[in-house]
Amino acid sequence: MAACMWALLVAPALAATPAHDVRAGHYRVEPGHTQITFSLMHMGFTPYSGMFSGISGTLQLDPARPSASRLDVSVPVSSVYTPSDRLTGELKGADWFDAARYPNATFASTSVVADGADNATITGNLTLHGVTRPVVLHAHYVGAGVNPMDKAYTVGFAATATIRRSDFGIKTYVPMVGDDVTLSIAGAFERQD
Repeated sequence: MAACMWALLVAPALAATPAHDVRAGHYRVEPGHTQITFSLMHMGFTPYSGMFSGISGTLQLDPARPSASRLDVSVPVSSVYTPSDRLTGELKGADWFDAARYPNATFASTSVVADGADNATITGNLTLHGVTRPVVLHAHYVGAGVNPMDKAYTVGFAATATIRRSDFGIKTYVPMVGDDVTLSIAGAFERQD
């Protein structure tokens, strides 16, 4: 379920358009302020959420030509966290993400299409649990500027996507525990000079 998270968090950085004063260039994920939250139905009673952190990756951003932008992200599967210590441990194990065998989930964009001034559709390949499948991210530009704390020029995005965990071979407890996983990504990227 958390498998798709790595891909989504960097996807939003591709949404910038010329309507904004966003600098083109090479960016790196700022891991302290980038996270992926996942949510799925638990036993048909309530949605249940967790998150991934420690994300790394790069964004080649071209606001004037969004189609020339490219996003590559890696998510350490062992960073998965839920409110239950027991569940967090189980998710890392062989019945779920199998973090020892598949330590990272990755996303590599193949297409970026602007949808108006603040949004973009980012299509790419998500590799999770040893399986690669196409995923579509719906990205929204949040803002850009110099971070007053570290003085780095930063651009931020939010993105969402829905994946089916069974498509990636993670089938434990389906359908009691939902197959459809909603990903919400907050991505911060720092420009590299």
